[in-house]
Amino acid sequence: MSATKIIHSIPSDPLTGAISVPVYQTSTFIQEAPGVNKGFDYARSNNPTRKVLEDVVAQLEGGHSAFAFATGLAAIDAVLKLLSAGDEIIAVDDIYGGAYRLFTHVYEKLGIKVHYVDTTDASNIANKISSNTKLVWIESPTNPTLKVSDIQTIAIIAKSVGALLVVDNTFASPIAQQPLKLGADIIIHSGTKYIGGHSDLVAGLVITKSELLSEKLKFIQNASGGILGPWDCFLTIRGIETLELRYKKQCENAFAVAAFLSNHEAVQEVHFPGLITHKNHDIAKRQQNGLFGGIVSFALKEDTQEAANQFVTSTSYFKLAESLGGVKSLLCHPAQMTHASIPRERRLRSGIKDSLIRLSCGIEHTEDLINDLNQAFAIGFKLKETSYAKE
Repeated sequence: MSATKIIHSIPSDPLTGAISVPVYQTSTFIQEAPGVNKGFDYARSNNPTRKVLEDVVAQLEGGHSAFAFATGLAAIDAVLKLLSAGDEIIAVDDIYGGAYRLFTHVYEKLGIKVHYVDTTDASNIANKISSNTKLVWIESPTNPTLKVSDIQTIAIIAKSVGALLVVDNTFASPIAQQPLKLGADIIIHSGTKYIGGHSDLVAGLVITKSELLSEKLKFIQNASGGILGPWDCFLTIRGIETLELRYKKQCENAFAVAAFLSNHEAVQEVHFPGLITHKNHDIAKRQQNGLFGGIVSFALKEDTQEAANQFVTSTSYFKLAESLGGVKSLLCHPAQMTHASIPRERRLRSGIKDSLIRLSCGIEHTEDLINDLNQAFAIGFKLKETSYAKE
């Protein structure tokens, strides 16, 4: 969807003509008679501000319906509530730490079995899938090693046993990738990240492909009650207005940063789908519309947490913090932060080394970001600092 269509998919207020969506800060709605209302009765069930956000997000992803939740994990939790005891999930091995914690410590004890596989090779899913598999759960690109999976091929494998394919599309955003068009059934977003875009809210979004799934998720959303409040819905809508502009600049910055890191003497390896050395670069190029995202991760040659700590505390523009996707650049050390809940042996098997650092590129000037990284290397590794100027 182009910037023009995004902006004009957000309606003005039909009651007053306000060009911005109003914040309907109310818990309940007056009814003309019992059960007779203007489409709204209680704010948990529906809210006009939330409805606009959900309708816009459904349009962004080409889905039947969308549902807004209080956090990304609340959105994940809602999808998992489609399952019953005895059902199984095949999940990407390089999964977000919060999702791993929810799968392992909440749902496995309720009788849901999870198999973690490297989904960058679709045959790993084909070898593990069975009639008990009800969800195939992938992130593409993954957090934090930017692994890319072939969504179209995996969708065919999932459908062979009647399983649903769930794609966490947070890193690619609707600007780069539309998983429903590639065969996915459900999309997850941490709206906190690129869709909100300003590090000022937390939100989760679920987009469904079919009417039947939409009815099930709507029931779960209302029954469980983990909804997104109207003010955060308003902020998310406002973020969507500039999504394409922000995301493309962040992609541009990340591409330059990845190229810089690939040639740096202190760097062991760089993870970025835009590099031709990336395992599934061709798949990313095809299914992400030539946009490779604003996230870069890299491991240091000195592969220790101490070396990583030195680096992440030496930058100026890149701020050390959880989260990603905002207009200000961030960095983190996944082993101690976002993925600390995953046992070290499993982290290492999935490619999350002790020195792995994740960068979220914002919309700053490219040369400022690279110079910031360069001076951090100079401080931490006693390397000669050289300035960078974009040609």
